[in-house]
Amino acid sequence: MTLDVARIKQDFPILAQRQDDKPLVFLDSAASSQRPNQVLEAMTSFAQSDYANVHRGVYQLAERATNRFEAARTAVASFIGASKPNEVIFTKNATEALNLVAQSWGRANLGPGDAVVLSLMEHHANIVPWQMLATELGFEIRWIEIDDDYNLDLSNLDQLLEGAKLLAFSQMSNVLGTIAPTEVLVDAARKAGALVLLDACQSVPHAVTNVVEADVDFIAFSGHKMLGPTGIGVLWGREHLLEEMPPFLGGGGMILNVTREGFSTAELPAKFEAGTPPIIEAVGLHAAIDYLNDLGMEAVAAHEHELTKYALKTLPDIVGEPLRIYGPSQASGRGAVFSIGIETVHAHDISQILDQHAVCIRPGHHCAKPLMKKMGVSATARASLYIYNDTADVDALGAALAASNDFFAL
Repeated sequence: MTLDVARIKQDFPILAQRQDDKPLVFLDSAASSQRPNQVLEAMTSFAQSDYANVHRGVYQLAERATNRFEAARTAVASFIGASKPNEVIFTKNATEALNLVAQSWGRANLGPGDAVVLSLMEHHANIVPWQMLATELGFEIRWIEIDDDYNLDLSNLDQLLEGAKLLAFSQMSNVLGTIAPTEVLVDAARKAGALVLLDACQSVPHAVTNVVEADVDFIAFSGHKMLGPTGIGVLWGREHLLEEMPPFLGGGGMILNVTREGFSTAELPAKFEAGTPPIIEAVGLHAAIDYLNDLGMEAVAAHEHELTKYALKTLPDIVGEPLRIYGPSQASGRGAVFSIGIETVHAHDISQILDQHAVCIRPGHHCAKPLMKKMGVSATARASLYIYNDTADVDALGAALAASNDFFAL
């Protein structure tokens, strides 16, 4: 099954606009994807007809809202292959989900003599929370390096994991597109007795996900990178771990009882969902999941793989020798994320020239400064593709990059 991109684009009204009389080419989905009409309409309809606060009201409107909210949780669980919806915790984004694990599980289980293993291709959201906690609690952070082809260097993996309590890594790099060898990493962590936390922000929207088959302990991802709204993220964790962990935030909704002397927590998932949750956003995320399910995640992955092969072959031919694409050289080891450099041209200058051609990419360090230092650059110009992109978009990217190169060569 292949994706009908022309039809898909019709579902995204923002992609129909023109910029400076040129068709808009959106290549920044790794930062935040666009939303189809189906998601926008589901959220609007819910707000107009079914909105109320959830879990507490006994009137019919509140019960309808609660049912829609919990249906979204069930849809998320099914989408990632989880068997128990109560293992799905709604957060405001993946960053909060990762901080939840650090501040709850990490604070309760880490101390002097312990170690957490990260990869060098991590987003700051999977680095800084552990650094903050390590400063306070005194545990060690160890790093999996990258090799010359921008894959993880696993030559000393067993040594890095020796005595470690947690391995936390991105399933796909938001800078390099590198796909981590999840099975190898998880097997090594299990042999070392370490838990596994997976940052799946760049993988859940693009490929089939099954947390049971992956044998991980925690997984975090964001709604806004998978056609859903901002303001909602997901933490999935094994039930027994979540039950053992102390609450992250305190307040309404997460308690069973409160007295002057203390409190007791509600059962999962409410234990970790203090305050009014992202109700309308959950409805939007459910609609996004339905949209992706209708396409089929196998078809999504196959489409992006073909685009990746096309881009790796075509862009160097169009732009020429000054072009550098950071990341694995073979499409089989990467996703449709391309960090681009042109010799003597700064990433921000590239992006500004591309904007004049109505091509939307993102310059910067992409919240991955340790990786950038390893790469020897301060920034790259990143193009990222999704279901509404096709080979014509890659060609437009190439032409705009060539124009950028020509402009700064004058």
